[in-house]
Amino acid sequence: MTEQNVPAVKTAWLTMPDLVEVLGEPLGRVRRLLDDRHLVGSKRTGVFAVPDVFIVDGAPLGSLRGTIIVLQDAGFSDDELIDWLLADEDAIGVAPIQALRAGRKAEVRRVAQTLA
Repeated sequence: MTEQNVPAVKTAWLTMPDLVEVLGEPLGRVRRLLDDRHLVGSKRTGVFAVPDVFIVDGAPLGSLRGTIIVLQDAGFSDDELIDWLLADEDAIGVAPIQALRAGRKAEVRRVAQTLA
């Protein structure tokens, strides 16, 4: 991670067993959520885990999937898109995940589309 990509948002990382518990879903359903890009994770902590800020009220943040897809279309790897979501973004004024959690989906996706 470069200096400019230091996460602005502090987050806990949820492993697969944590996700099963937090989401209240069986492991197969959690894997489907990951495969269908409702969630994205990383092995940067040594084991696969998902930032807990991607979960709201026991479910994946609704606006996250479309944003993940836009970023992947822009050529971002999973680690890169997680870093972008958690880092302050000047064009938005806060970290993109904070804007998504505040209902600012269109603004975040507009900025994400300019990154291609």
